Amino acid sequence: MNLVHSPMQNPLVSILTPFKNTESFLTECISSIIRQSYTNWELLIVDDFSTDNSYQLVESFAKQDNRIKLFKNTEAGIIGALQLAFKQSNGDFITRMDSDDIMHHRKIKTLVNNLMSHEKHHVAIGLVKYFSEEGLGDGYQNYETWINALTKTGNNFSEIYKECVIPSPCWMMHRDDLIACGAFNSTSLPEDYDLTFRLYEQRYQCLPCHEVLHYWRDYSTRSSRTQEHYAQIHFLDLKLHYFLKLDYDISRPLAVWGAGTKGKKAAKILIEHGVDFYWICNNPKKIGRDIYGQHLYPFNHLKTLKNPQSIITVANKEAQDYVRNYMKDLNMKPMTDYFFFC
Repeated sequence: MNLVHSPMQNPLVSILTPFKNTESFLTECISSIIRQSYTNWELLIVDDFSTDNSYQLVESFAKQDNRIKLFKNTEAGIIGALQLAFKQSNGDFITRMDSDDIMHHRKIKTLVNNLMSHEKHHVAIGLVKYFSEEGLGDGYQNYETWINALTKTGNNFSEIYKECVIPSPCWMMHRDDLIACGAFNSTSLPEDYDLTFRLYEQRYQCLPCHEVLHYWRDYSTRSSRTQEHYAQIHFLDLKLHYFLKLDYDISRPLAVWGAGTKGKKAAKILIEHGVDFYWICNNPKKIGRDIYGQHLYPFNHLKTLKNPQSIITVANKEAQDYVRNYMKDLNMKPMTDYFFFC
């Protein structure tokens, strides 16, 4: 650990928060920010064309606390709102908050302390806890368990091609570091996953944390449930874009494992990009067939390839364990020789 004796003993933290029609949750959200044990913050909160009374509600808070700075988005969408909030911010440290969530009262203080204990090129993150009045499905509970396990060790980027490995409303970094990776200038969606890949590209390090700092609300009209670009199948475009840019070794043969929905989508994208690959699976009904003009081979065809890289699109946990053991027997390493995409 590289300890830093920073001249900033009490840095200003800018909290960037877009909102749209979250009137029902904004009071809890803003109240949790006001109750923070760390008090040197500013809230840049941007109305993204709400049609309910959200704006008026936030305005009443802003009149009572001059740390709350309210704006109206000029370009519809979360990226435009984040760009506006960041442009208006003054903090040495930058963090995000979702307008329907709740902060633990020590969230800002913990993230600041963790960040100040290290040099730049680090990202402070915290554990998250999902909650819902409607009850949580297995998917969100599994995601919470998975991402928290990564955060406890700080090895979040080791599984970056599976899903977004940094919780979008529970990170903090130096302003200069955020600018260095492009901040919110990218128009790629989902914006949080795209930013995570850019942090990975810059080789930033995630700081481990063992405290639940953020309470993540789930409900039926939440944007991650209703907007098309947050659907898992659409993540593949982003994953493959960054894989081909950052981890693909053009001198090595590439294999795609799996011919289910995600495997087919991955194959189609690679074909569109003119990337040669071998397609392998363990489904006897598909082995030997051609799909999209690509021949499907049995999985043991991998042994015939010289020093291959593999994209794994199989989602079944038992099948993934089998792949890991198979790769281990071949002395292949994760995030170098093979990459799990689900």
